[in-house]
Amino acid sequence: MSNGAKVAIGGVLAAAILWPLLGFWWALLIVIGVPVAGYLLLDPSQRRRLRRINRKQIGR
Repeated sequence: MSNGAKVAIGGVLAAAILWPLLGFWWALLIVIGVPVAGYLLLDPSQRRRLRRINRKQIGR
């Protein structure tokens, strides 16, 4: 199983657990907001490296 698939499954599970506890919009905000916040906390050089790695995997 690829890392992307593991992340997707983890996101779905997190949403399924948070949805009944917090409501749909709060669960959606957490599931989308946490990875976005993590990306924004990276240095510009780390962001470039991450984008370069993702592009290489797309063009395999």
